[in-house]
Amino acid sequence: MPSTTLLDIPPEEQAQMFAARRCARYGYLLALHVVLLCAVKRTPSEIAACLFCSRSSVYRIVTASRMGTLGWERAADGTIGPPVRTTVLTPSLQRSLLALLKAAPRASGWCRTRWSCATLAVTLHTQRGITVAAETVRRWLHEVGWVWKRAKLVAKDHDPHRVERFARIRWVFEPLQTWERLVCADELDIHLLPKVGSAWMPKGTQVEVMTPGQHAKHSLAGALDVAPGRLLHCLGARKTHALFRALLRVLATTYPPIQYQRLSVGVDHDNIHQAKAVEQWLESHPRLTLLFVPTSCPRANPIERAFGDVHDKCPRNHMRKR
Repeated sequence: MPSTTLLDIPPEEQAQMFAARRCARYGYLLALHVVLLCAVKRTPSEIAACLFCSRSSVYRIVTASRMGTLGWERAADGTIGPPVRTTVLTPSLQRSLLALLKAAPRASGWCRTRWSCATLAVTLHTQRGITVAAETVRRWLHEVGWVWKRAKLVAKDHDPHRVERFARIRWVFEPLQTWERLVCADELDIHLLPKVGSAWMPKGTQVEVMTPGQHAKHSLAGALDVAPGRLLHCLGARKTHALFRALLRVLATTYPPIQYQRLSVGVDHDNIHQAKAVEQWLESHPRLTLLFVPTSCPRANPIERAFGDVHDKCPRNHMRKR
C-alpha cells in the first residue's frame, strides 16, 4: 500500500484531465452521485467541490429529481435503471448518424428539407432509444467532418448540343494563331443595395451595413481574353443588346484588323446576344464571330469566375452612397 495518496500533477495536465472528464462522463452518472450525496445531507457547495461541477448543476439535478424528469426507468420487478444516455460517438452510432444525414428528413417523417441538431436528436431517440442533447449532436457532426454552411445553386446541364458546342470552341482555341483571339464575354448587374455576406467580427456583435435609401442598378459587360488573361469592360444603365454591341465595339477597337484578322467571342444564350441588331452589327464586322457555350452551363464561361470576384469584392457589405 502506498504511504500517501497525494499526487503532484502539474496544472496544465490537470486542465487536460478536466477537459477529458467533461467529454467522457455520462450525464446520468453525475446525477446519480448528486442525488446520493444529497440523500446523506451534503450541501450543494460540498457536492460541487467533491464532484468538480457547478452548484447550478446540483440545483438543476435536484429539481429534476423532485419533478420526476431525470428519466429513470423502473423495471417490472421494481428495480430502477438509468436512462440510455451517451455523449460518446461509438462506431455503430456514427453509422446511424451518417445514414440519417444522407437521407432526407422526410424519410424519417419530418416535414423539413434539411436536418437540424434537435431533429437529429429526436430521431435518434425514436429509432435507437438514445437520449442525447442537441448540442451533443452538434459536436458529433463536427467529429464526423460535417459543418453548417450555405448550399449553392447549380444549373442543370442538359443541353443536347453540349458536345458539339464544346467541340467547336476547342476547334477554335487549340490551333489559335497570333493573329487570332478568343475572348469570353458576359454581362452582370451591379446593385447599389449591398449584398450582405459573412465577415469576421467580435463575438456578440454584428456589423451593420447601411442601406442606400434609394436603390439603383447599373450593368457591366465584360470580356476575358483567354490567352493573356486580359479583361475588357464597358458600363451601361441597363443590360440590353446596346450594351453588348458597345462591348463588341470595344473589342473591335482593342484588337485592330491590321493585327488581328479573326476574333471569336464566347457567349451564353441570352436574348441580347441573339438580337437582330447584334446580327446586323456582326454582318458589317465579319472578322468577329460568336461562339455559344452550352445552355445552363455557366462554368463553361471563364469570365463567370471574374464576375464572382466582382460580386464578392464590390457590392458585398459595401458602404458606398452611389
